[in-house]
Amino acid sequence: MAYLDDVRWNADGLVPSVAQSAATGKVLTLAWMNRAALSATMASGYAHYWSRSRRKLWKKGETSGHVQAVREIRLDCDGDAVLLVVDQEGDIACHTGHERCFFNRLEEGEWRDTEPIVRAPELIYGRAQAATEPSTVATKAAGDEVLAALAATIDSRKGADPGGSYVASLLARGDDAILKKIGEEATETLLAAKGTDRSALVHEVADLWFHCLVLLAARNLSPADVIAELQRRHGTSGLDEKKARKHES
Repeated sequence: MAYLDDVRWNADGLVPSVAQSAATGKVLTLAWMNRAALSATMASGYAHYWSRSRRKLWKKGETSGHVQAVREIRLDCDGDAVLLVVDQEGDIACHTGHERCFFNRLEEGEWRDTEPIVRAPELIYGRAQAATEPSTVATKAAGDEVLAALAATIDSRKGADPGGSYVASLLARGDDAILKKIGEEATETLLAAKGTDRSALVHEVADLWFHCLVLLAARNLSPADVIAELQRRHGTSGLDEKKARKHES
């Protein structure tokens, strides 16, 4: 199909895909497509994407029911980004229950959640699951999507204007700046762990994970590489793992 050849796929055979609401004009999501995802979207009329962490094709909304019916597919002037103009089912595009994934706004040097949750995740993905795993509803249902989308956003900041992006500025300053930030976040995580505020600990661990994702992007790695290593270790005793490392060294 000739239209696929006109897309400037990256080295991994992927292209970033932005979904925009046909009704409001708002940017809803950012995800990745490969040739199969774009072909499936074109053929079905519903948005399909490629999960970099799960290494599989997925239909947007296959778990939540919040599918994206595609009205238009557009290619940008450089051929390296796709825009989907969509009708968003349920007016919810984000696994968090927000209308869109871009609900955090930079205000006075801090990212703040400035938009309401349309529907709670436990209502989207099921109360039974929420009752057994209240802190991991969204993660279990769409955690791979979160990591993949976040990693995609970070990766898209490579070469961007450092003056307009925190991640771009951090990447531009190189490894030392990234490693220094990871050290700072690790220290703040330790301090939070010494306290009793659970939400503070979660906040600091999220910051630490985020900056580790920036480091992975700087080294052309992704969350999928780390997940693959964890899967390799799964079922292996920690003691056996340490012994194996000693033998290798």
